[in-house]
Amino acid sequence: MRLFLHPPGPLSQVGRVLWCAAASVSAALLLLAWSPQARADDSEATKAESPYFQVRSSEPGTDRLPLKATTVDVRISGVIADVTVVQQYRNEGQRPIEARYVFPGSTQSAVYAMNVRLGDRLLTARIKEKQAARIEYEAAKKEGRTSALLEQHRPNVFEMNVANILPGDDVRVELHYTELLTPTDARYGFVFPTVVGPRYASPTASPANGALPAVPYQREGEAPKAAFDIKVSLDAPVSVKEVSSPSHDVRIDGAGTPHARIALAAGDRPANNRDFILDYRLAGDRIETGLMLFRGTDENHFLALVEPPKAVPAREVNPREYIFVVDISGSMHGYPLETSKVLLQNLIGSLRPSDTFNVMLFSGSNRMLSPTPVPATRANIDQAMETIRAMGGSGSTEIVPALKRVADLPKPKDVSRSVIVVTDGYVSVEAEVFQHIRQHLSKQNVFAFGIGSSVNRHLIEGIARAGMGEAFIVTKPEQAAAQAERLRKMIDSPVLTNVKVSFEGLDAYDVEPMQLPDVLGGRPVVVFGKWKGDTAHAKVIVDGQTAGGPYRIEMSTAGQEDAKSSALRLLWARQRIAALVDQETLEGGSTQKEAITALGLKYGLLTQYTSFIAVDKIVRNSNPAQSATVDQPSPLPEGVSEAAIGAEVPSTPEPGAWIALLLVVGIVGATLASRRPK
Repeated sequence: MRLFLHPPGPLSQVGRVLWCAAASVSAALLLLAWSPQARADDSEATKAESPYFQVRSSEPGTDRLPLKATTVDVRISGVIADVTVVQQYRNEGQRPIEARYVFPGSTQSAVYAMNVRLGDRLLTARIKEKQAARIEYEAAKKEGRTSALLEQHRPNVFEMNVANILPGDDVRVELHYTELLTPTDARYGFVFPTVVGPRYASPTASPANGALPAVPYQREGEAPKAAFDIKVSLDAPVSVKEVSSPSHDVRIDGAGTPHARIALAAGDRPANNRDFILDYRLAGDRIETGLMLFRGTDENHFLALVEPPKAVPAREVNPREYIFVVDISGSMHGYPLETSKVLLQNLIGSLRPSDTFNVMLFSGSNRMLSPTPVPATRANIDQAMETIRAMGGSGSTEIVPALKRVADLPKPKDVSRSVIVVTDGYVSVEAEVFQHIRQHLSKQNVFAFGIGSSVNRHLIEGIARAGMGEAFIVTKPEQAAAQAERLRKMIDSPVLTNVKVSFEGLDAYDVEPMQLPDVLGGRPVVVFGKWKGDTAHAKVIVDGQTAGGPYRIEMSTAGQEDAKSSALRLLWARQRIAALVDQETLEGGSTQKEAITALGLKYGLLTQYTSFIAVDKIVRNSNPAQSATVDQPSPLPEGVSEAAIGAEVPSTPEPGAWIALLLVVGIVGATLASRRPK
């Protein structure tokens, strides 16, 4: 490529000015292309991100795709799901391998067991302190024994390592977890994530975030290599109705009865490149509220699930200000960003003229659409949407600087501010984000919209929890209007404030959460805890304040003990661990490591400090040093382009580039104006 720095021939006065303008713009664009601060380009992102594209290896005799299938069996009883995940590994090569696979999990899951089936033998995994489990695994691998290690990198990101898989071996790893299904607007939902989306790791990120393992991805549009199947058994005390899956084609048996069965419908479309989502209602259009108690051998547990009152329209609503923080990075290119635009059209379009708003667009850099918030007039809304619609996705995902800038924005004392973050969450700085929100945005409700087929729910739900707001997931553009309306209803009038739980005739302790947030609407009050005493004449009482006055509900504990509710002890422990992780994030470092480890070991749960380890007693590989380590590739999530891993795509420049370009154009315009004949 040649760059002409002088005009090719004689030019008129106006022609020279126009040539200077063109040269200035070209020089500015070239400068931007080489400026790392303004561009935050894809080459930089490739170095900073942990994922990469799978490289086909010509290494003979090595099976590069050892994960052959994942099958999921879900059994839902009432509001508790028990899930069994079976990962089938088979070595179809000619040399022993170690398989390494990074996969997602539910953010609410309590992983409590792992088994390994090697032929006709069963290896039962044990829970151990993380470092001790890793040492035992490495020793077994060097000795030639088949072993499996399950580690947690995030509450929703796990890593499976299986060593010494011999040629022809068929290894099945079984994972077991349980989770609570919390309804929203009387609609229940179960989510099974199938793929970990790429995570951008900022070069300037705090070490407290923890590193994610580098994982390979298949190319965009390439079908997943491993098979996938999921079946759901749904048993409820009343009839199940309106069963549907917005993510997959499913076959439903037993709808309208208390026992429904759901399975994937036959089809050619891949099923494991997006979250599996199942929605359903129960007869009566009400949340199934109530009390569950489990009496154990050494301690007893309870769960209270209380439906909030209906929203009462507020008579006086204080002025409200909305700051929309919108991700326009490379991973949002295409379908996710187009979905965001539809969502923002609904969110901003529903604001009242008395509201004020502003929009921040961020990728490698960030900018506000206006120096200060503007009234939500039709003209301002149209202007904002015109700018948003012109945006394309490119560059890295620097979410922390964007949130810091929002925290620095001045706020009038009499204005209620809500921050709405719109992103796919493909970053690895969750801890830093949560800490910043708790420390600097605690006086503002922070809501998070996860956009895409396989969003980082850990980040989305964590933002909402840290900001005392709510999490929303939008997988398709047609869902945007309903989710925007749901947010509007929540913000317009909180349903229940100053929520308190008390107990009469029962000695309750270790109650989680310790402080209940305001109920914004549609979601029940959920309380876990332990208890002592006689339940025959005791009560659990929930008090709060609605727009219409005081609110109270009393629940008798008589007859509520259920020997089948043993999962309550695991769910309580999972809730307590989550609270300790939040506290550790706020304090920095590993201040809660000892407490989290103790809970993981006592209740047999996977945590960031505990792992599952299974080791065969038989030495099966006589030459383990010759084994090859294989990183099982994952498909790119549906709708996510290769820009998420640093591939170049046609797109608009980053916000910093727009600003610099506008400055150049302004200078050129001023030059032209000064040279006009007087």
